Order: sequence, then structure tokens, then C-alpha cells
Amino acid sequence: MNFQDYLKLAINALKGNRLRSILTLLIISFGIMALIIIFTCIDAIRGNITENFIDLGASAFTIQKDDGLNKRRSNSELANISYSEAELFEKKYKFPSQLAMHAKVSDNVIVKSKFLESNPNVSIESGSINYLEVAGKSILKGRAFTELEMQSASNVAIVGFDLASKLYPSIDSVVGSKIMLDGKRYSVIGLLESKGASAGKNDNFVMIPYTNARKDFDMSNVSFDIIIEAKDPNDLEKAIAEAEGTMRGVRKLDVMAENDFNIVRSDKLANTYLEQISFIEIATAVIGFLTLLGAGVGLMNIMLVSVNERTREIGLSKSIGATRRTIFMQFLIEAVTICLLGGLVGVVLGLILGNLIAVFVLSSKFTFAALWVLGGLVFCTLIGLLAGLFPAYRASKLNPVEALRYE
Repeated sequence: MNFQDYLKLAINALKGNRLRSILTLLIISFGIMALIIIFTCIDAIRGNITENFIDLGASAFTIQKDDGLNKRRSNSELANISYSEAELFEKKYKFPSQLAMHAKVSDNVIVKSKFLESNPNVSIESGSINYLEVAGKSILKGRAFTELEMQSASNVAIVGFDLASKLYPSIDSVVGSKIMLDGKRYSVIGLLESKGASAGKNDNFVMIPYTNARKDFDMSNVSFDIIIEAKDPNDLEKAIAEAEGTMRGVRKLDVMAENDFNIVRSDKLANTYLEQISFIEIATAVIGFLTLLGAGVGLMNIMLVSVNERTREIGLSKSIGATRRTIFMQFLIEAVTICLLGGLVGVVLGLILGNLIAVFVLSSKFTFAALWVLGGLVFCTLIGLLAGLFPAYRASKLNPVEALRYE
């Protein structure tokens, strides 16, 4: 007998026990489906992070307050970067680059439109006139701040996509409307494109001019971030070295003193997030494969029950000339077939559900986790082989005379 004959025997046996075959197939399917959903979502998040890094620019870096994670400093030593220091840095920094300032004004505020009111979880952010461009944020509708609005500290705002979707029935009604921001009336002049929820960020915020933030809000305990993008990516290291020296001068640090600020490169930040995701990916793979091993044990048990139920059938097959090899291959291929069918069903369901989550929840594009799909199917085949070996061996060793007398 060739492989096609063994496969026909296996399929006929599965058809003869439809309910048991379907239940066994579902055990494998749900395990593979869960894995593919998770890995599809992880690939979508990875793509979002990479896309955000590209938007930010390979030659960009940020000077920000020291977080104290890498040095032994008390909270009192973690000094903010004040507006005056950020402004002085901007005047002194002469390297060919584009520079922008940014500061988070407040967290957990309520924003009201004429339609709806937000939950108290909206953040207010402020930026200089070219912050959106340097930070890689794109305007979907409306416009950015003008020089006049920045100089006059006008009450104008640009709304994040997530917040706009909660406050307005349609994105067409956002630009030109009025909102109440922490009890103050602002005109909405722009709507930002959605960036999704990657890298621990979302679009649930309002952006205002930093001059307006200094006028209407208490900024005494707020630290400014300085974002710098070198004009030539090849000069990134030189730009960072120049920025470090300039900032040390602004902060009046002694020659031997350590930096009391952080310089964060956008590529290193992206790699940090990707490394964290890789750890989650490995942990998920281990848990998923252990789950599938459990499913394999269940399949082995079902196959052993099948051997007992089909003892007379095995005896009859042997009495008319079936060899041990024929019986062994029949049961082995039956186990592998049901595992592969379950894996294929799980892959299809996983790709559909995973991409629905990726597109509608993570605001990502269609993702095909090819490596994990192939790995899942290969693993299903191995599970089928391992689960089918002992039952197949047991079936092939049955004595035909005793098998025919089995009740």
C-alpha cells in the first residue's frame, strides 16, 4: 500500500466517528487559534512601533529629565528641565538640526464638546510650533499652530484621534468646534491621525501651544522635553555630543559631574520596546506549545480508546491479509491527519480573528505571521506523530485470533 491508500483509510475512519473526530479536531484548533491570534497581534504591535520609529526619524533624539533608573539619585536630585533652560538650550545649540519643545501639562482631565464629555483620563500636552513635524505626528484634518497663535498664546487646540472619536459623532465635526478643556474654552483647529495603542501610547490627548500652557496652567513643576532631529542622519553622534555639551553648560554642571538629564535615541527606544515584545513572544510560545502538548496527550488517549473500540475491525483486517505495518501506518496517519486538519482550521480562525483585533483595536494593517503559521503546522504534525505512535504500535501488535473474539 502507498501513502494515498493509508490516507484514504485514515479519512474513512475519521468519517466513521464524526463526533469524536470533530471534538478532537477542536482541541487542536483552539490551541493553534489562540497562538496565531496572539502572534498576529504581536506582529501588528511590532509593525506599529517600527512605523512610529520611522516617522520620528532615524536621526532624532530627545533630551529629557533624568528618570534616576540608571543612577543612584534621590527624588530631590532629579531636577526638571525648566522652560528657561529649554529656551536657553535652543539659543545656544548651533548644530544643523531641527529642534522642538514638548511638555505634558496635566493628566486625567475632563474634556467636553457640545456633544459629549470624556472620562477623566485625558492628558493635556503642549508643544512648540514645529513639534508635530519633528515628533512624526500628522494632521488628518485642519492645520497646525501658526506663529501668531504661538506668540499670542491663543486658546487653540489639536485633538488626538482617540479622544475625537469619543467626543464627536463624526470626525467631520471636529475641526472648527469648541471644547472645554479643564474649564477653559478652546477652538479646535486640527485633528491628528491615529497612531494606535502601540508602545504604551494612545491618542487620548489634547495638544495646545506651550505658550498658552504657561499662561493658563501651573507649569512650575513640569519638565520640558527637547526633541532634536539632525539634518544628516550620518551626523547623529556628533549632534548628540554637541547637545550633551550644550545642555551641561545650560545646567551649569562641573566638569567631573555626571549628567543630570537623559538623552534618548529614538532607535534605542524602539529596540527596547521590541526586546520587551520578544520576551512576551517567547513566553507565549512556550505556554502555547505546552498547551498543545496537553492536547497531544488527550489525542493519544482518544486514539487508545479508538484501538479498543476497533479491535474486531483490526482482527478482521489482519485475517484477510493486512500486515502489522499496514495497521501501524493506518492509525499513525489517522492521528497526524486529524492534527493537521485541526491546525489548518486553527490557523484560518486565528488569522481572521487576530487581524480583526489588529485592524480595529490596534489600528494596524493586515498581518500574516508566516513563520508562526508554518511553525504551528509543523508542531501539529509532530504532536500527531507522537500521539499516534503508541496507539498505532498497540494496534499493530494485536493477535488477529484474539481480536476477532473481542466483544
